This record gives sequence, structure tokens and C-alpha cells, in this order.
Amino acid sequence: MASLSAAFTERLEASARRLEPLLDALLGEAPLGGEIARPPRLVAAMRHAALDGGKRLRPFLTIETARLFGETGEGPLRAGAAIELLHCYSLVHDDLPAMDDDDLRRGRPTVHRAFDEATAILAGDALLTLAFDVLADPALTADAAVRAELVLGLARAAGLGGMVGGQMLDLEAESRSTAFAEAEVRRLQAMKTGALIAFAVDAGGIFARAGAEERGRLAAYGRALGAAFQIADDILDREASTDALGKRAAKDADRGKATLVDVLGIEAARTERDRLAEEAVAALAPFGPAADTLREAARFAAARSK
Repeated sequence: MASLSAAFTERLEASARRLEPLLDALLGEAPLGGEIARPPRLVAAMRHAALDGGKRLRPFLTIETARLFGETGEGPLRAGAAIELLHCYSLVHDDLPAMDDDDLRRGRPTVHRAFDEATAILAGDALLTLAFDVLADPALTADAAVRAELVLGLARAAGLGGMVGGQMLDLEAESRSTAFAEAEVRRLQAMKTGALIAFAVDAGGIFARAGAEERGRLAAYGRALGAAFQIADDILDREASTDALGKRAAKDADRGKATLVDVLGIEAARTERDRLAEEAVAALAPFGPAADTLREAARFAAARSK
């Protein structure tokens, strides 16, 4: 797999730097119109969950997909922020004792450890709700139809038939007496991880009002990228250290989670990860060199070391 360019790395980091002050502002203590008050402890827990951490890949995908169609203003950044807020909520809840029971996230105590379990639940709830607030706000775009499509798309990607449903299947896999078959693992991962990544790509197309054929290409790219990202995550869980990951390593095997590493074996999983990354790259062929950053993003998702 080709190495990542310095230009790509800088673009990814620049996107994260642009996102941070927006997240900081969205998570301020001053109430917005229609709000009564923002409890400081709850705000602090939300900020602990969402600020100063991660590569911000999902917002980067939204921003770069919108850029592909000439949309470079603050709107795609705000849409990306909404997706990141929702992603952070999912991490807070996944880390809870009733779910994955993790003590470390991004090299820091998880929210329920830094605060308490009840506060962590409420912080996750508030991050989830705030994500939809950001998408529905006319500050995103004056086009109400675009805002509505983004809200619907995020709800479908994150909810019953997407991320939350995938988490339910993940819990079922831990307790089931027979191992999940390959098709079941792929479906679980497409829901739990892939759906939100695929929507992050689609969100850029929605914002830029891309055509149906273009959206179809982006959907194929997003699905393959999301699948490659999850296999890479599963491999890292087996091979990387806790210090390198910033979270507990080897937890998937310890909890009996269903992964393609278990189904295929680690070498075959690596091959499948790389194949999916190249499938994502191939889906962008009609866009020519303008999509080179998105192509590198697919390779980054597969080649990352944490």
C-alpha cells in the first residue's frame, strides 16, 4: 500500500485544527436561545469527551467530500462537527461498565471514570442531542431541505438500523454460544462502525448537492472505507500496545467480540483490509485527480497505527 503524502497529513491536521475552536464554542457554558441553563459539571464532562482528541477523520471526510464539489465554506465544517459530537457520544456510552467497561480513552480516563457513571450517561445524551441541534441550525446553511436531509441521514446512520443496532449485535456476539459467521460479522461492523463513516462521506455530497450518480460513487467509497477502518481497528486491538492506542489493548479478544480477525485469521484480515481500501479508492475513479485526498484517506484508514 502506497505511503501517505506529507500534504495529506498536513491537510488532515489542518482540518482538525479548524474543527477544535468550533467544538469549543459549541460546548461553551453560555446557554443558547431556547436553553435555560447549561450545568457546568455536565458541560465539563462533554468537553472531556469531545475536545483535544482523535484524528477527527469523520469530519475530515465530510469537509473533503464537500470540497470535491467546490463547497469550501464553514457549512461542511459545522456538519462535520455534528458528526464528531455524535461519534464522541457513542464512545462515552461504549466505554460504560454496562457496555465495554473501559477505563481509558485517547490516553485519558474515560468520562465515567473522570466524573461518574450517571454524568457520563447524561454527557452522552447531551452530545447526541447537540449533534442534531447543529445540523438543524440555519447557521449550517439557509437551505432547509439540505438541513433536513442531513438530519435524516444522521438519524438513520446512528440509530436502530445503524450504529446503535450494531452495538446491540456486538453485545449479542459476546454472549452467544456459537461464533458469528463471516456475513454476520460484516453486517455488525457495517452498522456499528461503517454506517457513521459512510454518512460522513455522504454528508459532504448532500451539502454540495451532488447528483445521484455521484452520491452512488461516494456511497460505495464510504462503505468500503468504513469496513477497512474496522478491520484495521481489530488488528490494532490484537497487535498494538495500550500506550500506542490510548485505550486498553486486546479487549476484543478478552470479551469474546466478533471480528474478522477471528473469522479470517490475522494475515487474511490484513489482506481484506487492504483490498477494501483499494475498493474505496477505485470507487472514486470518475472524479479524477480532484479526489486524491479522499483516496489517501481510504489508505490512511487502513494503514493507521492507532
